Amino acid sequence: MLDPKDEQPRAERPDEQDDLTAVSSNSDPEPIPSTSFSSRAWSYMLEPVRASSFVEFELIFLTFCTGIQDAISFPDYHCFASNQTGNTVFLMLAIILPQLDGDMFITANIGAALGFFLAAGWITGQIGHLVGPRRRIWLVGSNFLQSCLVFAAAAIQLVYGTQHRGTSALVAIALLAFASGSQVVQSRSMKMTEISTAMATAAWVDLMIDPGMFKTNNRPRTRRVLFLLSLAAGSLVGAAIYRYAGSAVAILVSAAGKMLVTLMYFFNSSDKPKKTEGDDLC
Repeated sequence: MLDPKDEQPRAERPDEQDDLTAVSSNSDPEPIPSTSFSSRAWSYMLEPVRASSFVEFELIFLTFCTGIQDAISFPDYHCFASNQTGNTVFLMLAIILPQLDGDMFITANIGAALGFFLAAGWITGQIGHLVGPRRRIWLVGSNFLQSCLVFAAAAIQLVYGTQHRGTSALVAIALLAFASGSQVVQSRSMKMTEISTAMATAAWVDLMIDPGMFKTNNRPRTRRVLFLLSLAAGSLVGAAIYRYAGSAVAILVSAAGKMLVTLMYFFNSSDKPKKTEGDDLC
């Protein structure tokens, strides 16, 4: 007769249990990293753009577009859409010499231009801090919005014509000034202070006092020269278009140029973090 103890199931040894656990864990499929087009595209858009020669070209091109805008904003609205130095002085003159309103400047237009420029700087700058000022998705989205605002200003010009005062004038000025303020903040995020895309006074002064002004290899000097030449060229082109085709066409050309830069941002190289020796060992 068999011993009842022999009928009980044999307990598995600890080493056998470990072997079964190992086999079970190895049989599970390993997670495959996502390589879909959408995930790679999203990762690409979240990468910061690297400050490079291509970025310099984009900022210089935006400066050219700014010159076109300011070339028509002053004769049409007696204020500057981008250059807030002149607007600040005119606004102070309006406080002390209100009788000059309408002859030398239009106070309401100046107030709209300065106010919306500052509002754009604050909104764009603060959102940029949260999102990442040099992330591709932010640069593309911000510049796309700026281009749309300039296109809208051109549409107002086409529909209502050139009016120095009134609602249509204020709306057009607000759109152009907001786009310009956002653009200047965007250019600052690239750490190329020599190319502000709008204000020329500091660039002129820094160029004149540069101790290496005549050196062959002087990148900051070269940036300032290209910035000033581009701003002047844009102003000349804007004035020519204003004279022969009208201000609406000039604004359209400026908007098209800004939209072109929006597309360029898709092709900028990424600023990827450098690997350290510790990263390689991980």
